[in-house]
Amino acid sequence: MNFKDIHIGQIIKTRVDETDIDSERISKFMKCTEDEVAEMYTQSNLPTDIVLKWSKLLEYDFFRIYSHHLILFSPQREAIYSVKNSNVSELPKFRKNIYTKEIIDFLLDLIKTGEKTKSEVIKDYRIPKTTLYKWIEKYKK
Repeated sequence: MNFKDIHIGQIIKTRVDETDIDSERISKFMKCTEDEVAEMYTQSNLPTDIVLKWSKLLEYDFFRIYSHHLILFSPQREAIYSVKNSNVSELPKFRKNIYTKEIIDFLLDLIKTGEKTKSEVIKDYRIPKTTLYKWIEKYKK
């Protein structure tokens, strides 16, 4: 899975193929024609309401893919900066990052191949040192 360049249409098409859902059922659920559904498969970007419908129909959280992208390619801003601009937000604040097996494998592969050192992974991706060392111990191959 390429978390850097997300093509949501291709990902949805892959899931449709895996689940073997009838195209007529998809058209009814999405309230569009089969041609419009086929067009969605070619789109690299889709509106969030459409992605939400696909997530419900295919029982797969497609938004998690975008969360992976944020974790890997847009690390959280520095704590110093966030203290300076400590405006209260009405948006929900999530306490923990979402580290799935794919992300853990990706980060451990960076270390294993020598592309990044442990300290670079800790700094660049803001992974707590103890968490990284627990992953290394747990997922030794």
